Amino acid sequence: MPSKTKNAQSPDGWTLRQLKTIAQYQFGPEFAEALAPDTIQVTFSRATKKVREVLLDGKRLATLRAQDGLFSLGLEGAKRVLVFVPSPKRRVIIQSDVAEFIAAGRNVFAKHVVSVDPEILPEDEVIVVSEEDELLAVGRAKLSASYMLAFQKGVAVKVRYGIAKGKETI
Repeated sequence: MPSKTKNAQSPDGWTLRQLKTIAQYQFGPEFAEALAPDTIQVTFSRATKKVREVLLDGKRLATLRAQDGLFSLGLEGAKRVLVFVPSPKRRVIIQSDVAEFIAAGRNVFAKHVVSVDPEILPEDEVIVVSEEDELLAVGRAKLSASYMLAFQKGVAVKVRYGIAKGKETI
């Protein structure tokens, strides 16, 4: 990731407040410190000049999506959320016997969901964890929390990055 961090810079006060507000709006008040601490750096889109990535110590916490201006979580951002935000907030907890597949980047099926944050809606950014609250993947919910628990078929979470898949790509 050296080419991305080369252009990274500390955000001004206004941009930092904006990023904290987006984290609070999208996820809840406790997420501002996890995803937009005061020590972050940001990269900007060459085309739009808007914030593109949020970095901490050279590692990507999240990307700001151009289509809606909300965060797309990275694995490093998910790790911080696990530290700063108590379970089950934004988590989809899956059966241990499929953890290896999810960590490799495979999608989560509804029949493997053990528990889930009851506030999750379709298209929400989620963190997939094991029953021991260990990070496995990040992705986007395809079902609401109640449907994840009720259905026995179908994709519950479209996984973007699994922890065992290797380097993240954008």
